[in-house]
Amino acid sequence: MLDELLRRVSSHTPSTFETDRLFAEAAVLLPITRSDEPELILTLRASGLSTHGGEVAFPGGRRDPEDRDLIFTALREAEEEIGLPPGLVEVIGPLSPVISKHGIKVTPYVGLIPDFVEYRPNDAEIAAVFSVPLEFFRQDTREHTHRIDYQGQSWYVPSYRYGEFKIWGLTAIMIVELINVLYDSKISLRHPPEHSVI
Repeated sequence: MLDELLRRVSSHTPSTFETDRLFAEAAVLLPITRSDEPELILTLRASGLSTHGGEVAFPGGRRDPEDRDLIFTALREAEEEIGLPPGLVEVIGPLSPVISKHGIKVTPYVGLIPDFVEYRPNDAEIAAVFSVPLEFFRQDTREHTHRIDYQGQSWYVPSYRYGEFKIWGLTAIMIVELINVLYDSKISLRHPPEHSVI
């Protein structure tokens, strides 16, 4: 089953956007555990950080000039932030890039990791590392929906609550694309959900 899901990611064609503007680049890793019930690894960023402090995010960050590509960036940042050795990650493929509110183009990469990894969070950046079953997102158990007006269009972004963690914003946008690719779930970001408070 997991191999079929990963085949879907590797054959997925991410969307692109045409713009004359040059953006600073960043990359994040979407780590999925290789297990019968795959889980997605997420982080809670330290509250004192100047950007996205106290928010749930995937491990990742800005591309350094010496990074040979964005995959390298995602793997380097995952090692720096949560102690995930790059050699344990099987990179499957990218999802569609998104633009952060700070004007950074962020490219997500889906990676497969062992079921049991001893994470070592960098206390200066990461307050917690936690996992969420993919099935939780597949069921679209959103707490509510954020309407975001961007470049003349409205987006309806789910906000999830998993235990003490609120998962929303860019992270939720990436998760929706991942779940749609993996399970053909047809969760829409362009239309409000039928049974949800906005």
